[in-house]
Amino acid sequence: MSLSLWIAALILACFSQAIAAPDKPLQTIKKCTFIPTPWADGDSFQIKTPAGELHTIRLYGADCIEWHVSDDSDARRLRAQRQYFGITGAALKAQDAIELAKGFGKAAAEKTAAMLAKPFTVHTRFRDALGDGKHPRIYAFIECSDGTDLAAELVKSGLARAFGVYAEGPGGRSSKEYEKILNDLELQAAKRGLGVWAKTDWDKLPAERLAQRRDEEEVNLAIGKSATPADFKINPNTAARDDLMKLPGIGEEIANRIIEHRPYQKVEDLKNVPSIKEKTLEKIRPYLDLQKP
Repeated sequence: MSLSLWIAALILACFSQAIAAPDKPLQTIKKCTFIPTPWADGDSFQIKTPAGELHTIRLYGADCIEWHVSDDSDARRLRAQRQYFGITGAALKAQDAIELAKGFGKAAAEKTAAMLAKPFTVHTRFRDALGDGKHPRIYAFIECSDGTDLAAELVKSGLARAFGVYAEGPGGRSSKEYEKILNDLELQAAKRGLGVWAKTDWDKLPAERLAQRRDEEEVNLAIGKSATPADFKINPNTAARDDLMKLPGIGEEIANRIIEHRPYQKVEDLKNVPSIKEKTLEKIRPYLDLQKP
């Protein structure tokens, strides 16, 4: 091999290792402050560190109802959330039911702002939470001034579902443990009829969730049958959630799982993601490029 080719190969190898490098250690930033913005949700908002740095946070593990709906992606997410909570028929008119749901999204945003009125602590690895790509975001755990976990409080109050990306948290708490904690809190909130759960039609809930699953299957089927350009490539280590959802057979939940299990050193590593088996991997393999920035 010539010297120039050897150098090129070395650079490519280093680049690949950098992309698939392990997560940074969890960093703790105390005395952060909440920055009000017109686009904030209960689970996505802007904060300022004591050093004056601005960051947009996306909470791990909690998903609040959309109330800023500006495109088809937002509308699909809102519909899925309404179906999950069983509230699509919470009003006689469809528009009234939609506005009711958005009201809970606004209530979640207001609760977050209230809980972060005093300086709080951010735990983050600065992992990109690209989501829909509208605002650069990082995943984080938020410890409120009273020591409570913000995501847990939102789920506990019925203003969020236990859903999204999970990760190892402060004190070495595993992602699986955190997921189970939030799921248990969601169950309590549902039992007590708190927040959104107060409007749930329990008789219709199974049908609502069945419709949600079928809606996602139809979207995945449509994407799978569409003429995807041959040059469509994404890097599973850096792709936004919505870009991952463009892959055949990949819905929002699996896209979140792909993000949760990053990084990947080779395409085959995606089989470690729950619900991605060999058949699914072969469908998405042509569109994956681990070398893509």
